Amino acid sequence: MPKHIKPAPTLEKYIEKPRPPFMAPEGTANLALNKKVTSSDTAPIIGELEFVTDGVNDGYDGCFVELGPDLQWVQIDLGQMSEIVALVVWHYHAEGRVYHDVVIQVADDPDLIDNVKTVFNNDFDNSAGLGVGKNLEYIEDFRGKLIDARNDKGESVKGRYVRLYSRGNTANDLNHYIEVAVYGKPAS
Repeated sequence: MPKHIKPAPTLEKYIEKPRPPFMAPEGTANLALNKKVTSSDTAPIIGELEFVTDGVNDGYDGCFVELGPDLQWVQIDLGQMSEIVALVVWHYHAEGRVYHDVVIQVADDPDLIDNVKTVFNNDFDNSAGLGVGKNLEYIEDFRGKLIDARNDKGESVKGRYVRLYSRGNTANDLNHYIEVAVYGKPAS
């Protein structure tokens, strides 16, 4: 565990072992690859929004987008209704950090009005105003965070738009995204 991050009841235990493989249905692909990205911050401090879906998750300097302070979001238009089984998010990995109020929602429309589903929420005090989350905060590193988007019955979540929120991190009040992969297939 990075020395500057203190254990807390809202923080999952940090494990240095490789992440176990995720078993996805046949035909699953990264639906976000090279798809259009929009953001609450229309003028990022560093980088371009396209970096979020360009397929580069190595974290080299110049390969991430930095959004302003406070609650910010990036949104990916998958281009069509899709069945989503998992996401992998890389916020930053030059040093271990915890990003706050990470909330991921899927919807049918770009304004997140129709058929909104929350697939991850670690906002333990509802400071983002999107509801109290049941997920734990986690330490970012080069592996990214794998999020199973299936419900308790193993069913994928359906939607066209994926929005990812965050509110700063343990190093500063800025928001970063290296890459977001959305695994699934077009809805039948």
